[in-house]
Amino acid sequence: MRRELSSRTIAARGHARGWVCGVCLACVAAAPATAQAVPPGTESAPPIVLDRVVAVVNRHAILSSDLDDEIRLSILDPNGAGRTLTRERALQQLISRALIEQQMNKEDAQTAMPAQADVEARLAEIRKQLPACVREKCDTDEGWKAFLAGHGLTPERVEAYLRYRLEILRFIEQRFRQGIRISPQEIAAYYNEILLPQYAPGEAAPPLQQVSPRIEEILLQQQVNALFDDWLDNLRKEGDVEVLDPSLEAAAAQAPAAGGDP
Repeated sequence: MRRELSSRTIAARGHARGWVCGVCLACVAAAPATAQAVPPGTESAPPIVLDRVVAVVNRHAILSSDLDDEIRLSILDPNGAGRTLTRERALQQLISRALIEQQMNKEDAQTAMPAQADVEARLAEIRKQLPACVREKCDTDEGWKAFLAGHGLTPERVEAYLRYRLEILRFIEQRFRQGIRISPQEIAAYYNEILLPQYAPGEAAPPLQQVSPRIEEILLQQQVNALFDDWLDNLRKEGDVEVLDPSLEAAAAQAPAAGGDP
């Protein structure tokens, strides 16, 4: 049975992490006593760090391995083409995503899980259109396997990631899109002030009636994005976000980032 990742599953994983962190702290506290039993000559051996907590968002732990995972998966973000995701930026995205997940649970949002067909359509789009994938011929099975191996990913991890991102996108659409109305005057203003100037003099521009649906969609998305950004900014201000890694402290003060395609 294929495991499906939802916000509820992720929240449960967060509780499990809290328990693991407690165990890790207990082990650290016991380290001095254990060190006394280390055979002579081995005292200088460096400790082996399996993982560590780099930030806590309302008692939800973000681990160093989560940052590594986010950076590996960033290769799938079409908005990040040609840009290397830094650990600071990865932490910003994970903080924002944790706040969104917690709010989904708090509101008990009844977001329908994405259908398998939607996940497969998104995956097919990435394999055929993502520049990094096009260069590595991801549209073939051999190229796709090589691409995943080269970036430390597995088909299962990619599918779970896409399913999770689609779930968050649906939540955002349901929460912020309802009630937004775009007037004919707004559509006409966009057509005259934004679209038409993109055409050279004498070049035939599509008639307003033909492009009105697309303009309406653009204006809707702009308003959704503005409402979402304000909402996420408030969550960030009201939440308890603590960055424990000094090298990443700047991420706590920077603007919220849901991470391109949330």
